[in-house]
Amino acid sequence: MQKKDFYYDLPKELIAQTPLEPRDSSRLMKIDRQTGEICHDRFYNICDYLRKGDLLVMNDSKVFPARLYGVKRQTGAAVEFLLLKQLSHTDWEVMVRPGKRLHIGARVDFSDELSAEITDTLEGGNRVARFFFDGVFFDILDRIGQMPLPPYITEKLEDKQRYNTIYSHELGSAAAPTAGLHFTDRVFAKIAEKGIDTAFVTLHVGLGTFRPVKEDDILKHKMHVEHFSIPRETAEKIKACKQRKGRVIAVGTTSCRTLEAAAGTDANGEIKPITSDTGIFIYPGYKFKCIDGLVTNFHLPESTLIMLVSAFLGREKTLAAYQTAIEERYRFFSFGDCMLII
Repeated sequence: MQKKDFYYDLPKELIAQTPLEPRDSSRLMKIDRQTGEICHDRFYNICDYLRKGDLLVMNDSKVFPARLYGVKRQTGAAVEFLLLKQLSHTDWEVMVRPGKRLHIGARVDFSDELSAEITDTLEGGNRVARFFFDGVFFDILDRIGQMPLPPYITEKLEDKQRYNTIYSHELGSAAAPTAGLHFTDRVFAKIAEKGIDTAFVTLHVGLGTFRPVKEDDILKHKMHVEHFSIPRETAEKIKACKQRKGRVIAVGTTSCRTLEAAAGTDANGEIKPITSDTGIFIYPGYKFKCIDGLVTNFHLPESTLIMLVSAFLGREKTLAAYQTAIEERYRFFSFGDCMLII
């Protein structure tokens, strides 16, 4: 398979720049996985397409203000840090701009209470930075950090919490699991009333999620590795759902990757409590072991995320659905509209 097999032409004006209010007013494209038949609705009606006994599995990871702006102490030059992965109490893997200014030993000041020193250079250009601070590191980030919005969003986000789901609480993501942004208390109340169960996994989303596929042959693409955890309660709920012939529906590609990675560790595809790392790459031809449905936003052309959706729905049906979304003027990407494939 070639990267170009997953290309579509998106008008720039369909890239959502701001989130809708209320969250659940976004549009919903429901797609029949077998036939590709499409119907159009609003997200607050998602329960109309779910059944009693179904199980929604969501990623409860929380995005933190991981983008920092500072100055190089030696020269006063402006620099930007994007915190990717915590390595210790003081050390982080970071993406830096401009990289040519930040060699090992470079010191950066972000505020009176936070500074850093570059201690190592990693393969691919990322750095290891050691931070110096008084107090609680994440409290400082809340005060001076910015949410790490994707580069295609150019408008300022007025409310930081709109780049988090209402159920997020496990701090550690550098990007939001955006399919969950549509859920509200009103939707959860309808879900409970209909007898649909919910469960949570944690996968801390790294910026590698948005890393472009550079190889023409997609099989040569190396996936990023992300940390995930499935608690015992969730594993038990999935087992019970399967036994009652309900459907396990992943909310977002991150939940999907978590469940499929965990299923792959068991000979029978059973989900068990686990904490691990995964670099699973799901593309057409993949045999799904756990999920029966998928809630997901509309993804970038030629991205690993549209490849995952194509694996679940089929490439032709996926591209046809995207073309319909363009014709119907759906909103795309992180703050955009949603699809339910079931």
